[in-house]
Amino acid sequence: MRHGGKLAVAQTFVRELLGRSDYAIIGELIEPNTRVLDLGCGEGELLAWLAANKHVDARGVEISGPKAQQAIARGVSVFHSDLEEALRDLPDQAFDYVILSQTLQETRAPLKVLQDMLRVGRRAIVAFPNFGHWRVRLAHLWTGRAPKTKLFPYDWYNSPNIHFLTVHDFEAMALAERWTVERRIFLEGARTVKLRPNLRAEVAVFLVRK
Repeated sequence: MRHGGKLAVAQTFVRELLGRSDYAIIGELIEPNTRVLDLGCGEGELLAWLAANKHVDARGVEISGPKAQQAIARGVSVFHSDLEEALRDLPDQAFDYVILSQTLQETRAPLKVLQDMLRVGRRAIVAFPNFGHWRVRLAHLWTGRAPKTKLFPYDWYNSPNIHFLTVHDFEAMALAERWTVERRIFLEGARTVKLRPNLRAEVAVFLVRK
């Protein structure tokens, strides 16, 4: 199957089951028959799909007990723990890919999390909402309050987001840490963005290694 065909299949899966365009990209990036760790794996939908379609050795970490139980019911091996604590206990280079999707901005120490991901995995796949998106900028400019948009529907006092990063912020950090960015994909809904991603992308997906 051609490269574009594989991505179309993954995107169809996302639209029907998850509504997550970043999952389509992650499914495309991961090579078959590899060892994969998903941090904050939720109910294990992505890991179950990767195991069935890419034949990966799939493991997950999830802090929510009920979600971890649902993932286990799907046949996914999940460790019920805070991801930052779980990473500290994992050995070096135990996985080929470590995934962190839509969670980086919620971690207490994001740089340490990323460093640990690249310690326990050969590559890290990181997807995060881009706070530089034009709707977020416009909401802040016109209301004078903490931005609240469709992508970020929370009030400032109940938002899980504690770090507000943009595409440019992540690129600058990767450069400072001397990481190699192998792939960068920017999404607006289910469409990829090529031009001015820091302004137009709603979600960024990076594949990085040391």
